[in-house]
Amino acid sequence: MQTTDIGNKEEGKVWHRKPTPSNAGVMVTVIRSAAAYQSKTVRFLHVTFDTTGDSFLAGDHHGNIYALDITRNRFRLVQKTGQACTALAFNLRRTTEFLVALADYSIKCFDKDTKQLVSWMRGHEGAVSSVSVHGSGRYAITTSADTAQLWDLDTFQRKRKLNVRQSVGIQRVFFLPLSNTILSCFNDDSIFAWESDTLFCKYQLPVPDEGPRIHYKAFAVTRDGKTLAAGGRSNLLHLWCLDTRQLLRVVQMPPKVRSVRQLEFLPDSFDGGASQTLGVLSQDGMMRFINIQTCKLLFDIGSHDDAITSATISPNGRHIVTIMDNGSLNIYSVQCLTQDYNKPLPPLVKVVSGGACSALTMKVKSEDVQRPAKTSGRRVKTKVLRPPAVPMTEDKENELPDVLNKKRLVALLKAFGEYPAKYRMFVWRSLLRLPENHAAFSSLTDKGLHSAYLSIQERYPIKSHKLQRGLQRVLSALAHWAAIFGETDYLPLVAFPFVKLFQNNPLLCFEVVATILVNWCQHWFEYFPNPPLNVLSMAENVLAHHDKELLQHLIDCGVTSQLYVWPLLETLFSEVLTRDEWLKLFDNVFSNHPAFLLVSVVSYVTCCRAPLLVCSHKEDFEYFFHHRNNLDISSIIKETYRLMESTPADIHPRTMLADFQPLTRGQYPVFNKYPTYIVEYQSQERERIRQQEVEYLRERQTVQELRAEAVQRQAEDQAWYTQQELLQQAEEKRRDILQQEERKLAEQRTRLTAMKRELKVKELQLMDAARRRFLKHQQDQRLTELHRLDDQIQRKMNTRDQETAAAVQDIEVRQMELEAQRRLFEQQLSKEQVRVTQEVRAEVDTRRHRSEVEETTFQHLLNNDTDISLGTKKVLQEGLAEAGQLGVDTEWQAEVMRRLDQEDADQDRHYHQLAGLHRETRTKEEQLVDIMKDMEGQGWEEVVSLKAQLEERQAAATAEANRRVFLNQEEEETAQHRDDLRRSQDHSLSQQWEMRARSPCSTRGLLPKPVASPVPGQSQQRHSPNICLNNQSTSDDSTSFSLDRGRGELDCRERELMQVIRELRQKLAARAKNSSSTTSHSPVSQ
Repeated sequence: MQTTDIGNKEEGKVWHRKPTPSNAGVMVTVIRSAAAYQSKTVRFLHVTFDTTGDSFLAGDHHGNIYALDITRNRFRLVQKTGQACTALAFNLRRTTEFLVALADYSIKCFDKDTKQLVSWMRGHEGAVSSVSVHGSGRYAITTSADTAQLWDLDTFQRKRKLNVRQSVGIQRVFFLPLSNTILSCFNDDSIFAWESDTLFCKYQLPVPDEGPRIHYKAFAVTRDGKTLAAGGRSNLLHLWCLDTRQLLRVVQMPPKVRSVRQLEFLPDSFDGGASQTLGVLSQDGMMRFINIQTCKLLFDIGSHDDAITSATISPNGRHIVTIMDNGSLNIYSVQCLTQDYNKPLPPLVKVVSGGACSALTMKVKSEDVQRPAKTSGRRVKTKVLRPPAVPMTEDKENELPDVLNKKRLVALLKAFGEYPAKYRMFVWRSLLRLPENHAAFSSLTDKGLHSAYLSIQERYPIKSHKLQRGLQRVLSALAHWAAIFGETDYLPLVAFPFVKLFQNNPLLCFEVVATILVNWCQHWFEYFPNPPLNVLSMAENVLAHHDKELLQHLIDCGVTSQLYVWPLLETLFSEVLTRDEWLKLFDNVFSNHPAFLLVSVVSYVTCCRAPLLVCSHKEDFEYFFHHRNNLDISSIIKETYRLMESTPADIHPRTMLADFQPLTRGQYPVFNKYPTYIVEYQSQERERIRQQEVEYLRERQTVQELRAEAVQRQAEDQAWYTQQELLQQAEEKRRDILQQEERKLAEQRTRLTAMKRELKVKELQLMDAARRRFLKHQQDQRLTELHRLDDQIQRKMNTRDQETAAAVQDIEVRQMELEAQRRLFEQQLSKEQVRVTQEVRAEVDTRRHRSEVEETTFQHLLNNDTDISLGTKKVLQEGLAEAGQLGVDTEWQAEVMRRLDQEDADQDRHYHQLAGLHRETRTKEEQLVDIMKDMEGQGWEEVVSLKAQLEERQAAATAEANRRVFLNQEEEETAQHRDDLRRSQDHSLSQQWEMRARSPCSTRGLLPKPVASPVPGQSQQRHSPNICLNNQSTSDDSTSFSLDRGRGELDCRERELMQVIRELRQKLAARAKNSSSTTSHSPVSQ
């Protein structure tokens, strides 16, 4: 026994492995543990099945409603109500909806698929104890302790309300099956029947006056609504017949039963709704199932340790769901509980007594039945069944289970021609003695669908999917039972009528078909895969004996038994008979020897001899035996019985066919009456063909996928092209729209331009008027400004005259200073010239004297000396550099004069006198520059003469050693002389800068400090003009401002002039070096 804990899961499996019912019949136990405490379980309170009996609802103490599907092995949480439920109903007209009564006295309707609240019904003032739904599913009755209310489930409105006195109280109100009657039971044991439409009281069941009062608490009604069982605080059960409104009998339960809590009838598929098995739940927690006719204790469930609180039986009678005392659910299999149901019956009385419950042993007492009190002056009749006598050996075949005698059934059949439709399936099951091997059938169905019947829907299309699945399941089970049935083409034709008849019970269907194949299809498979020629020959022999003329006609027309016998046999007359005719025929077939079916075929042919004698074409015969004809089935059956009796024994099929043999119990018999090698070969061929078909299907699937992909690609391409065309069309449309819009826009622009032109003209007019007004205003302002400027100019002219007079005086002073500085500079130049002349003469004399000494000493080396003295070259270079420096200084001063002239030229025009003074000063400065150039030329002439003298003395040198000593001395003297010149130059420059610093021009920064000159005398000559150039009075502010203009430009030019002076010096030095080298080489060459 499995135990499933659903816990907090919202869906899952009811069991995880295929359930194997225990000895007690329990398939699975369902519990729900609390989330916080694994050891604590949540109690289930109520259970209700749907109309099919395959699934049920279970509500727990926390208000959770679970739907459990037994056939699909699934459970699902369908609703959380939040409060405990007091009653459930799941058989509404809309199969997905259910009713739940809650602890707050309300009733709610939910949809289990969508989990939505459909309706909310209120009106009770106490807890609802039961909910009963009408068979149509349109109405419901809810019952509480003080009232019962009738609801319309289409509108969810209350139609009627039943109120009673509190002293009486209501036990239960419910609908009777298959009727519009409402039955109400009260605490005083009174029972009333009401018409549900008009609520008119139809009748009242009489209350027994004698005997102990039972105090009804539990009620149960059979499915046909004809029998009512009631029980209460006693071990007695009252069985009422609602048609006659009389008490049928009183059943006394064993002494262990002191009170009855619940009553439930166990439905049976073949009882026609008149259930004979009643389940009684007593105070000890055990539910005992008894037969109400025989009062036999069939089985019981539950125990003292594992007590049952309430139980619910599925409408199809296959499962029982009980709520145990510990709050769990037990799902029982009725099949396992009733496996010993068909045992021989013991002598019966109306008192039920039992020993140990586990052994299900009954203790029969030979005492009278306890009768209830008299009602209406009549004693309740009891039925005493006598035990049947021991059957004789020759009558064993007539003995059937469930107290059905074959002879009596045959007599009944001959009297009425058929069995009652209500009990036909039960009679057939008894006649065929079906074993109902559930385990063996389950093992066959567990193998799944047989490969031969996977595509049966292609050969035999059926509209009903349920019927088609049932046919496929039964055929697969037959094929797994015997391999021949997987290769038999006509087996679906044989099985289909029974599948349609037993579509709700595949086990019975399988066993009926298997019984037919074993008994009525004897020798059919000996010539497999050909038709059974031996069986057809039997039928032909019978026909030849009884109607030679018809047989000769068939032979003359070329019609064989395969054409007029085999079509009827392979379809079991289902093609040529209606449903009722077929059922009537097989009532007789199952009640007689297996040869009856074969003789029925001959009887059908002989009964149709008149139309058959008229037919002459083979196609007409084929059509005749494959379609329905207007025949009386009763005459055919009557003819069959006549042929069965009148046929000689030597050709009678009974002598060639074995008697009826039922299927064995536990396991089905082995069926091997067929050529095994042919079946195996065909099976192999079929498997090979199936493999090839699978490969072909796989390749076809691949091709279809490729084709689908190509089609999809083509469709995509077509869609793309279509889209492109649509885009082009849309683009053209948009282009046309744009052109139209552009034309409209152009027209609007034209109109707008015209409007703008008009506005512009108006604006120009306004602007012209404004301009005239502004010009007039501006003229007035300008006149005022002119007057103000005239006054200001006049003031400035006066101020300028004053400044001019002061500037003229400053210029005169500066001119005098410049004249004094020029004279001083001329004196310094003359003194410097005299000093330089003396130094040169002294040096020349000294060198001449030295040359004479060297000439006398080194005379003999004169011709070999070809080199030029380095010292002489340096002296010459220094001389040239000094001359170049003098030239550069002169040019710099000239550039400075030019800059000052430009600066003076930019002075204000109004200072004419100042400009004249500047011109005179520039003229004097040019004269001074000319004088400096003349002096520079004289200096160069002296330098050249000195170089010539030095060359002459050098040429006279003869000795190399003395010459080198002399050269070293000359180098030292030259270096000393150069240092002297530099010191004197630096000294003169420093004096010049000091004088500039003291002069007014030095504050404006017109001239930077010049490069030091190697000749001290020349620096003094260059210094005096610079001092007097811009020597102005510091008191004249306006003049200083005008002289300072262009100072940055003068500084830039001064830096450029200094760079040019450096380059000229380098060129002069290089030229002097080249000239000295040429002069030194000339004496040597001579």
